[in-house]
Formats: sequence, C-alpha cells, structure tokens
Amino acid sequence: VQLQAFGGGLVQPGGFLRLSCVASGRTSSLYIMAWFRQVRGWEREFVAAITWIGGRTYVSPYVKGRFTFYSDNSKNAAYLQMSSLKPEDTAVYFCAADPQYSGDKYSTEKYDYWGQGTLVTVSS
Repeated sequence: VQLQAFGGGLVQPGGFLRLSCVASGRTSSLYIMAWFRQVRGWEREFVAAITWIGGRTYVSPYVKGRFTFYSDNSKNAAYLQMSSLKPEDTAVYFCAADPQYSGDKYSTEKYDYWGQGTLVTVSS
C-alpha cells in the first residue's frame, strides 16, 4: 500500500485547510487510516483515525470540535478537514494506514504504511 498526502500550506489563525490522503495498491486490506503530526524536535502526535469499513472515527482531544476526519472509499481517500486553526497546529502532518485490527490506534508503532509529510503553517 502506498499513501500520498497533500493539501498543506500557509493559513492564517482561525482559517481552514483540508488535507487529503490517497491510498493505492492493496487498499482492500486496510483496516484503519490515521493522521499524525510532528513538530521538529518533538515526537509524532496522534491527530485522528478512521476505520476503512464503517467509518468510525477517533479524534485527539486537542483538535476535537475543530478537525473532522472522513473517508471516501470509492476514491481510496481520507480527508482531514481543519478549521479554526491555531498557531500551535503548525506541524508536518503525516497520514498512515494499517491492515490490522489489533494494536494501539493512537500509537505510531501500529501503522505499517506512511505517506510523506505535508507542512501546515498557521501564522499571520
């Protein structure tokens, strides 16, 4: 499975941005997709996850109410819709996916597949 992430950019505080993650290859094997973010010098942090079948979502309390994660299985894509962005949301955002039900969905260790990062900068 290959993942391609895009949609990052520069946005003002309070603004809106949508990140996309497109999967290719053996996408039928996937159980879950997720977004993590990382600030230089810090560990990669869980943002949100969604089960590929059923669309059950899990969202970090740091972004709950501002970020929405949804998928479009017909396009093998998942989207992170970010609103009311804050400067502390600035980070490189990575999408990830995994075929297994087991494992801690909030941990980077669970995920076998990773896309390249896309930089989100929230600044005036």
